[in-house]
Amino acid sequence: MSDEALTVLLADDEPLALRRLRRLTGEVEGVRIVATASDGDQALALARETAAQVVIIDIKMPGRDGVSVARALAGPEGPVVIFATAFDRYAIQAFDLAAVDYLLKPFDGARVAEALARARAQIRAREAEQRIGELRAIVQDLREGGRAADSRFETELWIDGRGGAQRVLVRDLDWIEAERDYVRLHVGARSYLVRDSIRNLVERLDPEAFVRIHRSAVVQRDRVAQLAPRPGGGLTAVLSTGARPAVGRSHAAAVRRLFRRSSGRTRTSEPS
Repeated sequence: MSDEALTVLLADDEPLALRRLRRLTGEVEGVRIVATASDGDQALALARETAAQVVIIDIKMPGRDGVSVARALAGPEGPVVIFATAFDRYAIQAFDLAAVDYLLKPFDGARVAEALARARAQIRAREAEQRIGELRAIVQDLREGGRAADSRFETELWIDGRGGAQRVLVRDLDWIEAERDYVRLHVGARSYLVRDSIRNLVERLDPEAFVRIHRSAVVQRDRVAQLAPRPGGGLTAVLSTGARPAVGRSHAAAVRRLFRRSSGRTRTSEPS
């Protein structure tokens, strides 16, 4: 996170409450409001679109309520959630969902600032934990003497289907994404679903050719044409095929460094 502004999405179906929350949030130093929503479905869509780091959401909302939105956004790459409501009886449910804080209406400026400070601290702790995990993996690789010779990496994959087994050459892969207990292999306009974990598959691919850009996405390095900014912060890898897989926040710095060291094949477009 360093000293970058904390990106925040606000969601409340009461216009007066949303206006007050927007004003109080805007008064907190180092915070940037990237979107506002008036119902749960809109909040979920905007949270995913903007990749907001923090979502402050009313528990009782039209359509999806705040609890179901929080559940849908949960995960290592998901935003930190702060619940807001006029009823303190929801507090236990909020903290059961690992909300970082709980705001009661009418909103108070000091409490809003305190909740955002807690959110910032949690995000920093999460990023530190991810960096430690990456360092441990590097150390483990060094202890094991690094990866095996290139001849040990996969050059082709066999995919079972109704019509029999089909061969896919690894050099033809554009990118790979995780889908629960499966991985989807993207090859041009076609894709193949394979029962495997992305972690297991990455270990069998040449690290000089394939780059992990997200906990759920790996790209073939030569297919990356541009690193483009996303609304609300973060990066998207624009592939030569037109696909646009997102770059995870914990991978962004390493991905930038990697492609800046490349031989000029990839252009990084930074926000103005």
